[in-house]
Amino acid sequence: MSHAWYHVENEADIPSPALLFFRSRIEHNLRLMLKIAGDPNRLRPHVKTHKTAEIIAMQLKLGITRFKAATIAETEMCAAVGATDVLLAMPCVGINAHRLAELALKFPDTQFSSIADDMDTVRFLASAAQQHNVTLGVYLELDCGMSRTGIFPGDEAAILAHAMKDTPRLQFRGLHAYDGHIHDDSLDVRRERCNAAFEPVLQFRCRLQGEGIIVKELVAGGSPTFGIHATYPDRTLSPGTTVLWDFGYGDKYPADLPFQPAAMLLARVISKPGKNRITLDLGHKSVAPENPHPRVRFEELPDAVALMQSEEHLVLETDRAHEFTIGQALHGLPRHVCPTVSMHGEAYVIEGGQTTERWPITARNRLITV
Repeated sequence: MSHAWYHVENEADIPSPALLFFRSRIEHNLRLMLKIAGDPNRLRPHVKTHKTAEIIAMQLKLGITRFKAATIAETEMCAAVGATDVLLAMPCVGINAHRLAELALKFPDTQFSSIADDMDTVRFLASAAQQHNVTLGVYLELDCGMSRTGIFPGDEAAILAHAMKDTPRLQFRGLHAYDGHIHDDSLDVRRERCNAAFEPVLQFRCRLQGEGIIVKELVAGGSPTFGIHATYPDRTLSPGTTVLWDFGYGDKYPADLPFQPAAMLLARVISKPGKNRITLDLGHKSVAPENPHPRVRFEELPDAVALMQSEEHLVLETDRAHEFTIGQALHGLPRHVCPTVSMHGEAYVIEGGQTTERWPITARNRLITV
């Protein structure tokens, strides 16, 4: 008898709600990332999606040694597993600059860097590096259209790049430009918008090199534009969601980004409150709530309509409610997997249709040791 890919033989032993990681699918996605990139040295995958040390270890075995992170905890997790180079793609101000410097002391075999788009941020980094007697890398954060962080490529950005290069205890590493605003369904539209967004970035890189600044690396893009940037050999690629995937991206990019959903939510029917209704133990504390419904798509009930969701409950409407019994398990794909993962303390790892182990979501916490 053949089973659906999400079938788990011993799921009765798994308390719900639960996060499931399907190892063979993660391995497939990592291989596909390598195939698209062409070389592990071109990859600097973002770890914010999975926040899991065991997945970092899987990537290291494939020759991927550089990573991108969004928090100090994620940065520390990468170094603790053996990453040689970690870029914290978040401006480090206040005590966080000192925390990054402390990581450089604790893990001397790892190169630590951060981003900056303002001279005050540069001063925070430099002061922390000088006080702890370490050298920190710094990337100039460029705004390529998202207008979240970054400085537009131009005269002010050039002045800031020169200041970074000349600041003691800081090492200018290159440019970082994230195009998270580009997520059109059409590959042609995505490519056109991506190329237009990066033209000023590329011109600015040429300007800096002409002014004597060595730009060692251009870290470009996220998951939707991963394949587009991969066609240009002068860019480092930093997809994140590609490791686990979700139906939010899966529905939009089935052709050019054929990654497999590798994370699933296990929920159970806990009530049947009226005709054509079932209630699951999957509230908005267990799945990312920032999107409209459906926030999760159930494989057994893909057409079910979410009527309400509270902290621990999800009420679904379906004319198939009579088919489901109290205690029955349902398997759901999240729309947005990244914040969904961070809501769980651990993931149950599925191999060969069995739960084999549990992986802690290590960097779910904001602080590990530093």
